[in-house]
Amino acid sequence: MRSNRAKVRAVSVAATLPMLAGALALGIPAAHAADHPLRDPLAGTRPAWATAKADKGATSDGARVSVRVYLAGKDAAGLAAYAKAVSDPDSASYGEYLTAKQAQARFGATKAQVAAVKSWLTAAGLKVTGVTRHYVSVTGDVAAAEKAFGTQLHNFAKGSKTYRAPASAASVPQGLADAVLTVTGLDNAPHMATHDDRLPPPDTVFRNAGPFSSYYGSKTASTLPSAYGKKIPYAVKGYTGKQLRAAYGAGKRTGKGVRVAITDAYASPTIAYDAGTYAKRNGDAAWKTGQLHQSLPATYTNTEDCGASGWYGEETLDVEAVHAVAPAADVTYVGAASCMDGDLLDALGKVVDNHLADIVSNSWGEVEAAQTPDLAAAYDQVFQLGAVEGIGFYFSSGDDGDEVASSGTKQVDSPADSAWVTAVGGTSLAVGKNDTYLWETGWGTDKAVLSADGKSWTDFPGAFTSGAGGGTSRTVAEPDYQQGVVPDALAKANSANGNRVVPDIAAIADPNTGFLVGQTQSSPDGKKQAYSEYRIGGTSLAAPTIAALQALAQEARGKAIGFANPAIYAKYGSKVYHDVTDDPTGKGLAVARVDFHNGYDATDGLDTSVRSLGKDSSLSAVKGYDDVTGVGTPANGYVESYRPR
Repeated sequence: MRSNRAKVRAVSVAATLPMLAGALALGIPAAHAADHPLRDPLAGTRPAWATAKADKGATSDGARVSVRVYLAGKDAAGLAAYAKAVSDPDSASYGEYLTAKQAQARFGATKAQVAAVKSWLTAAGLKVTGVTRHYVSVTGDVAAAEKAFGTQLHNFAKGSKTYRAPASAASVPQGLADAVLTVTGLDNAPHMATHDDRLPPPDTVFRNAGPFSSYYGSKTASTLPSAYGKKIPYAVKGYTGKQLRAAYGAGKRTGKGVRVAITDAYASPTIAYDAGTYAKRNGDAAWKTGQLHQSLPATYTNTEDCGASGWYGEETLDVEAVHAVAPAADVTYVGAASCMDGDLLDALGKVVDNHLADIVSNSWGEVEAAQTPDLAAAYDQVFQLGAVEGIGFYFSSGDDGDEVASSGTKQVDSPADSAWVTAVGGTSLAVGKNDTYLWETGWGTDKAVLSADGKSWTDFPGAFTSGAGGGTSRTVAEPDYQQGVVPDALAKANSANGNRVVPDIAAIADPNTGFLVGQTQSSPDGKKQAYSEYRIGGTSLAAPTIAALQALAQEARGKAIGFANPAIYAKYGSKVYHDVTDDPTGKGLAVARVDFHNGYDATDGLDTSVRSLGKDSSLSAVKGYDDVTGVGTPANGYVESYRPR
C-alpha cells in the first residue's frame, strides 16, 4: 500500500516488509538464472520474510489468487540503454524522443509474446482477466497458480498476521523467459481484498489558529519565550504562488505550452471549484477553459483501508501548487483506483501509454523495505518507457527523515529511490518583504511546547516531528549521473560499490513555512461542506513545486526535458542552485506556532509551540550535495539554464 505525503491528517502508513537482496540496478531486469533445465526463476518473487522459521504450512489448494504477469517486451536491455541515451545532455541522442506508438513498437511486447504468455497461463488452469501493454492479469486457485509458476504457496507468519507467499522463487517455462519481466500478487502481504466503493465525503475541516506572519519575520512572537537567544517570528499564514515564483526565479515564464500530469489515488469531488476559487482569492491567473483535466477510473477500491478522503487534500495541494508556480501549464490529474501498487502503476502507465504529459508530479510513496524487486522492476519499466518518450517523473522523498522514528530502520522511500525518477527533498523557506528570498534550511522539525507558566519552552528544542526523506538506498545501485557529485560517505554507506542516494533536488516542504491551500471540507458534525484555506507542507508540496518549475524550464528550452537527473546533476556547483544548509544564519532558527487543539476552532483551547528548523533526524543539509536537499534548490538562472545556447 502506498501512502500520500500530505502532513495535515493523511500521513504515511509505514509498512514493514523487509527488503530483498540483489535488487535491480538502474531498473534493468535481473537475469533469469536457470537452475532447472525447463524453467527459469523470476528473481525477487519470494519475499524475504517467507522464511522456513515463519512457515505455517501449505496454502489451501482452493484459495483464490489474483496475479499480474508483467511483460518484458522485445528488448528490455535496449529500452534501458535508449532511456539513458536520450536523457544524457552529453549523448548524441539527447532529446531524440519516441512517440508512445514508436516506443511500443520498438520495445513493447509482441503479439506472439502476449499470446504465448496467455496460452501458458490458461493451460495451467488460470483465467485471463485483462491484457494491457504492460501485463496479463489472471485469477484462479492456488493449485493452478502453483502449476503455472513452479512453486508452492505457503502461509507465513509476519508479525502478528499470516500471509501467503511463494516458498521458493516463482519461475516460468524456459521458452518464455524473455517475455516475462516479473509476476506480482503471489505474495498477498501488501495487498488487500478489494471491493467497489463510492468515495467518502471530505475530511473534517482543518484550520490554522494564528497569529501569523504574512512573510517570514513580519510578526514577532514578542510575548512568548525566546529561542536561540532571541525573539522568534510566528509561522507564516502560508506562502502563495507569487512568493514561490520569486523565491525560485520563475521570472516571466508561465509554463505556456507545457503539459503536467499529477498522479494520486482517488479524486476530490470539488477540485475544479476549489482550484478556481483559490486562484481568484490568491492572485493566481484564472484557470482557462480546458486547462484542468481529470482522467479517472470507472470504480474505486479500498477506500477505507487507504483513507480515500485524505487523498483529496493531496490532489488539491498538487493541483493548486502547480498552477500557482506555472499558471499557464496544462494540468491533467490522473487518479488511481486505490493506493495499492497495482492501481498506481496503472495510473502511471496511463500517462505513458497516452503521453498525457511531459512532466509528472507524484506526492506518494512508501519505505524502501516495502518495495520488493518484482514491484521495482514493474515501476522502472514504466519510468524507462516514459524517459524514451521525453516524460520525467518527480517523486516526493518522504516526510519522516531517515524513517527511524516511523519504521525503526534507517532507510529511504520508494519509488523515490528509483534511479529513473527525480527524487525531490524538502526545505524550510524564508521569503521576506517584497517577495525577497532570504534563506532556506533543510526541512527537519523539532517541537517543544509552552510551559504551564508560559515562561519557557518545555525540554527545548523538543522532539523530532517530521523532516525531508533522504539517505542511501540498500537496493538500487549508484547511477552514473550521481558519480563524482555524491560524496562517497553517502554513496558507499551500504555497499563498497555505491548505491543510489536520495534526493536529487529540493524545494519548500516545511509545514511551518508552508503553502496556503484552499479546499472544500466537512464541518465537524459532518452536515455541511464549505471552502476554506489552511497552510500545508511536506514533500507533497516540494514535488509539485519542482514539477512546475520544470514546466517553466521546458518552456525556456522549447522542447521536452524528459528524465531530468543527468541535466540536474550537470548543473551541480553552479549559481543556478541555492546551496542549502541546516543553519544558514549560524544562530539557530525557529518559529512560533499557535494551533487549535481540535484542529478547527478554539472550543477545546489552543496549543502553543516552538518549531526549530534544520533538525532532520540523522540527516544533514551541508555545503555541496547532501541527503536532505540533493544538489540544492532552484535559484535565479535555473529556469533559463535550459534555454538552448
